[in-house]
This record gives sequence, structure tokens and C-alpha cells, in this order.
Amino acid sequence: MRRGLARLTFVDLFLWGFRLLVILLVLYGTAGTLRGGRYSAEQWFDFVIFGLAQGGIYALIALGYTMVYGILRMINFAHGEVFMSGAFTAYFLAIGLGGSGVLDRRPLVGLALVLALAVTVSTAVALLVERVAYRPLRRAPRLVPLITAIGASFFLQYTFRGLYGAGIKAYPEIALFAGEIGVGGFTVLRTQAVVLVTAALMMVALYLFVMRTRTGKAMRAVAEDKDTAALMGIDVDRIIVVTFALGGAAAGVAGILYALVFKQVHFFMGFIPGIKAFTAAVLGGIGNIPGAMLGGMFLGVVESVGPALFLDGLGIVAPYQLKDVIAFTMLVMVLIFRPSGILGERLAGKRA
Repeated sequence: MRRGLARLTFVDLFLWGFRLLVILLVLYGTAGTLRGGRYSAEQWFDFVIFGLAQGGIYALIALGYTMVYGILRMINFAHGEVFMSGAFTAYFLAIGLGGSGVLDRRPLVGLALVLALAVTVSTAVALLVERVAYRPLRRAPRLVPLITAIGASFFLQYTFRGLYGAGIKAYPEIALFAGEIGVGGFTVLRTQAVVLVTAALMMVALYLFVMRTRTGKAMRAVAEDKDTAALMGIDVDRIIVVTFALGGAAAGVAGILYALVFKQVHFFMGFIPGIKAFTAAVLGGIGNIPGAMLGGMFLGVVESVGPALFLDGLGIVAPYQLKDVIAFTMLVMVLIFRPSGILGERLAGKRA
């Protein structure tokens, strides 16, 4: 024990002090909020449901980050713009369908068309980025693809700004999804229920594809060792293309779900959700698909509940404006104290 204490450095002590300070602030703020009784049970329920809805969106975007990292060991920082491209392009179709009355007369058909366009565009953009920006740099040092990803992110942002304008576009309302539904004495917005169900179905389908299909097994083999997988007859380039396509499709669905919840799109809409999704992927264990799902849902709930639960009791005015602080504080804490993420250690143990 004395030897362990002797090995502690000033940096170790500072980090442990930082962890203790954050924990004490969270406990003090939570106690103050609960003691004050400012929020009702229905409000807490609304916080949790909204957190699960936005967590589902984060999880779908995070799947693109974690799958690409698992295959190529790189962070695709252009993935937020892949998410943006589908939702922003599909906005114009949604406006046309809304103006012609299709979204009111046949809302499911109209939404399916909008969703199909968003998925198609996001998938196409993801494949284009992989082919043009990443494939030529596959054997380059890791820093080179990282810088390229950042450059691709800016390129896509300002390309879509030039194509569609810099203004914020309001998505049309869908009458079928207006209003609320009752759940166990509480009410849930129909849009949030649609987002929860759709995100859950997408995550289950993607997980089953990766774990149960032949292509999914090939993806896992390439993630283990690309060179060995190639020697065993696996087309590595095709598997990488499939990985980017799956990530792009999930991002396209997430973009439409985002539009249903927040009802607006713009050329910069992918930046913050993209960073949040990256945080979720790191939180769950980067490269681990169940970890990305878990990290996205967890981050969404904490970001929704946290401002009221942690910050209101500290006497902070308008605590919800600091929700991004909570998300990025979680990222810092994970990177410092558990860089492998929630499920990352188990994944590393399996590979070992």
C-alpha cells in the first residue's frame, strides 16, 4: 500500500481531486433539487422520455462512428455532416409533399418517401467521402486521415450551405404525429414515441445484421485483423464500403427523427449532434456496437435530466442552457478515468 501511495504523482492527485469535486457537486445539486420539490413526477417523466428520444438519435449517429472506428481505427469527423445531408435534402421533398397535401392524406407514405430520400442521400455522401477522402489514405499514418476527416466535414458543411442556403428551414408538421398519447397515467408526445420506436427498431436490426449475417461476420473479421481477413478470402474494400453505407443509412434515419423532434434543419445542424454522438461512442466503448447504443441512450437521458437534477439545486439560473456542459464534462471524465468506455474493457478482453 505504501508503494502504491509513493507512486502517486501530482497529476494523479489532481485528477482524483477533480473526480471527487464533480461527484460532490452532483450529489449536492441533486439533494438540493429534490429537497426543493420544484419539479413534479410528470415533469421528471417528460425529462426522461425526451432524453430517451434524443438518446436514440445520438445512438444511431454513434453507430456510424463506432463501426468505422472498429474497421479502420479512425474517427470519421465528417459523419455529422452525413447526418445533416440527408435531413437537409429531404426537407425540400417534405415541403413539396406537405404543400400538395400528401403528408395529411397519406402521412405514412409521405414520411416513407422523405425517409427513403434522406437515407439515400446520407448513404451516397458517406460512400463518396470514403471513396474520395479516406480510401487513398488507408495506409497513411493515423493523423493524416484524422485531418482529412475534419477537412471533409468543413467541405460538406459549406457545400450544402452553398446549395441550400444558410437559413434555418422549418420542417412541416405531420398531422398524424400531432398531440399526445397516454402511458401509465402520464402523457408522451407522439413524435417522441415515433422516434423511440423507430430508433429501437433500427438499432436491433443493425445489431442482428452485424451479429447474424455472413456480411456481419465478415465485418467483425475485418475489424479483428484486415490483413488476415484478406488472406481468408474476404473482400476488405467491399466490407469497408458496406460499413460506411450502414453508418450513412443510420445517420439518414437519425436526421429525419431529429427533424420530427426539433422541427428544423440547417447546414450546421450536424456539428453538435455529431460531437454528442462521438461522446456517446466513447462513453459506451468506441468500436463496440452495443456500447454505442448504450452510450447514446445514457447520454441523452443525462443531458435531459441533468440540468434540472444537478444544476438547479446549485442555484444556477436557466440550468438547461448548460446541458452541453454536462455532456462534455462526461466526455472528459470518461477519457480521464475510463478511456475504454462502459463496455470497451469487455470487448478488449474478448479480443485478447
